[in-house]
Amino acid sequence: MTHVDTPQTRCRASFGRADITPPAGIYHRMWGAALHERATGVHRPLTATALLMEAERGGGRRLVLGLDHCLLEAGETATIRGLAGEAAGLSPDEIHVALSHTHGSAWLSRSRAHLPGGDLIGPYLDRVAEVCAGLARDAAKTLRPATVLYGTARCSLAAHRDFWDAGTKQIVCGFNPAGPADDTVLVAKVVADTGKTLGTVVNYACHPTTLAWENTLVSPDYVGAMREVVERETGAPCLFLQGSSGELGPREGYVGDTAVADRNGRQLGFAALSGLEALPSPGTYFEYAGPVVSGATLGTWKHRPVGDADRTRHATWQSRQLTVGLPYRVDLPTMDETQADLARWEATEAAARAANDAGRVRDAHAHVERMNRQITRLAALPPGKAYPFPVAVWRLGDSLWVFTAGEQYQALQTTLRKRFPDVAVVVSTITDDWQPGYLPAASSYGYGIYQEVIAAVGPGCLETLIEAVTRECRTLLNGSGS
Repeated sequence: MTHVDTPQTRCRASFGRADITPPAGIYHRMWGAALHERATGVHRPLTATALLMEAERGGGRRLVLGLDHCLLEAGETATIRGLAGEAAGLSPDEIHVALSHTHGSAWLSRSRAHLPGGDLIGPYLDRVAEVCAGLARDAAKTLRPATVLYGTARCSLAAHRDFWDAGTKQIVCGFNPAGPADDTVLVAKVVADTGKTLGTVVNYACHPTTLAWENTLVSPDYVGAMREVVERETGAPCLFLQGSSGELGPREGYVGDTAVADRNGRQLGFAALSGLEALPSPGTYFEYAGPVVSGATLGTWKHRPVGDADRTRHATWQSRQLTVGLPYRVDLPTMDETQADLARWEATEAAARAANDAGRVRDAHAHVERMNRQITRLAALPPGKAYPFPVAVWRLGDSLWVFTAGEQYQALQTTLRKRFPDVAVVVSTITDDWQPGYLPAASSYGYGIYQEVIAAVGPGCLETLIEAVTRECRTLLNGSGS
């Protein structure tokens, strides 16, 4: 092997950044075990980051809006896509709203307007949509010729999080030292033809759950410090895309100390910088240049400019939209059953409060929260026997970008990258919708694992999705697509 290529995309590109930090006192409760309702302050700002890319020839635009939110309901993302599309001259299908999934931003749903601080949610979400439209408008005005360079690094922040508690005889959602965890950090650097770095992308799979029930501050979790590290060095915006992190979380998490979140973020940030620093100049490949006689006979390598065929391939621009039918699980709880459980836990909480039993109040309130979330999930599921799961796949030069809703186990990204080793594979989850929730591996069902217990779809759905996406990727790499 005497020739090494760096995956690249030729396009026109632009980045944008805006602050979307919620106001003080907004409803903040995300964790069932939390005892507070309102945010008491801000750890780090929440941000919206825009990346707009346009085909170098033949048309085609795609906009990614990365938001520091945990979950947004489908109606909210549809509004954002609609307003951003009008502002930038794009169709909603050409826009993806990718959430970092930080659990420090709370569950900002208009259905929680009746709760303390909930009256601030609606106006806040309206403002976020307007901010995203402004970002899209500005990005459309600042497109410039650029090359996207892709690379990888490694980071041990993410750990398996299905742990067997031998004392209580149950699987809990926490650091499992023996479990496998994908440590791949996929990075991309967007470089203008002038040599200026326009922005970067960091694609990593790890639940932003450093901060948990003891934290009362609005926070992007580890993503905030990661961005700070990368942007300080590159001088350009960094877009974070959450990978397939269904069973992955920080080695150290579920704390109230923001210093731990910052430390986790710096760990990922330094790893990402390692991958970014290793990238060569745009439009080059690395070639063996022959021996040089010295104290030893040395083998030398040189960076060479790519040829016409490579430049043509780098400018390839194709996309596919597909819907994969994922069967619902046969034991999916009904709405009536869930509402009955909710009433039972509300009564238990009331009795615990009357008895001034703080421990029972916390536990019962956590179960109330679980049931409320289950009601929200069930109400959002389309009727029928299967969930119509949307997926978007782009081929941009030497890269494949995969956008999915929900939360898949890591097998989605590890399998795709193994099957397509010659291209950069970007996998963005929690994108455009969070339904139907988790897609665990078939082997995870039946053990009482949290992700499986609350999954709306049945065993085998993740594997079905992987095969469907694989087929689309092969089609695009073979030259077919819109």
